Amino acid sequence: MSAPEPHLGGHISTEPRINDRIRVPEVRLVGPNGEQVGIVRIEDAIRLAQEADLDLVEVAPGNRPPVCKLMDYGKWKYENAQKARESRRNQTNTVIKEMKLRPKIDAHDYDTKKGHVVRFLRGGDKVKITIMFRGREQSKPELGFNLLKKLAEDVAEDGIVESAPKQDGRNMLMVLAPTRRKSDARVEQQAEKSRRSAERSASEEAEQRELAELRALHAAKAEPKRRRGPSDNLDPDIDV
Repeated sequence: MSAPEPHLGGHISTEPRINDRIRVPEVRLVGPNGEQVGIVRIEDAIRLAQEADLDLVEVAPGNRPPVCKLMDYGKWKYENAQKARESRRNQTNTVIKEMKLRPKIDAHDYDTKKGHVVRFLRGGDKVKITIMFRGREQSKPELGFNLLKKLAEDVAEDGIVESAPKQDGRNMLMVLAPTRRKSDARVEQQAEKSRRSAERSASEEAEQRELAELRALHAAKAEPKRRRGPSDNLDPDIDV
């Protein structure tokens, strides 16, 4: 019976090889400021790194010979981690909202639903508009097409037609995309929120000052007058 084959699986490191882990006879060396040093023996490259108090980092292992750079590897890893964290923070997931309308929607309901569509678009979300046909309405698809066309024109400042109107069974669909990125919309919303908060704080401070002034005025009016005594009515030249 043959011996079992050794397990070949395991974690594959994505970290670049550095210093003594670079096991090739020679490398194409790049200096810390991007200057091209040329092809040097690995021993010389490691020695140069040690003399400069830097690391020798393999940045292009697929090249022949591989490209290595002199750098502060710890600082480089930290900066890359910061960039990745910032990128994830700014990354936004695309959300598709949905709004359903009837072909013969009245003006009031249309204005209400158009307002919702505008709000979604300004928030950086896509909006799928669905026109629902019932009964004989299915024989008049132009009603839905004209309604979708009107809606697209009414919200043109905040959204564009990403998917043109098309029939899908008993429904007609259209997708609107926002004219600005969601991250930009969030920044603007945060700025608007901060502006309103500042205005509210200023208004409250003004009300507090006005209230304090009114209280001071009432206190001054309510202060009792000094009562006149008998001696106040006597002639100062008369001895009492």
